[in-house]
Amino acid sequence: MEKNLTLVLVVAAALVGPAGHVLMQRRRLGGPYGGLWEFPGGKVEPGESPESALIRELLEELGIAVDVAALVPLCFSSDRVLPPAPRMPHVILLYTCRRWHGSPRCLDAEEIAWFSAGELAGLPMPPLDIPLVHALVGKLASEL
Repeated sequence: MEKNLTLVLVVAAALVGPAGHVLMQRRRLGGPYGGLWEFPGGKVEPGESPESALIRELLEELGIAVDVAALVPLCFSSDRVLPPAPRMPHVILLYTCRRWHGSPRCLDAEEIAWFSAGELAGLPMPPLDIPLVHALVGKLASEL
């Protein structure tokens, strides 16, 4: 095991609408994992808590305001094997959110769309988002 390994902490939100649909965004085509669907969110910057980072990211990416009380931790996902350099290992913390102010707009992705729980598992997405989707679908199914 490597010593002094630096992890990249990422936060993401499963925005759940009134009908139980979940908002996903499609990554920009030119970047890593371009064209794949993911939960909105991003990296936690130095000095930020995960929740404050997620609130900032949702404002930057979707133009919505979220109160910290609306963020409910659900699960996390991490690299099971150290990725090849120069990529550092990532940990994604997924929160659910059912209340926000404003209408989500696509400000920093190819597109955004709402998907039912049944549609989520069929979306092409980065590897670390797949276990997050499975946990979310299980949570949504248990609420029915």
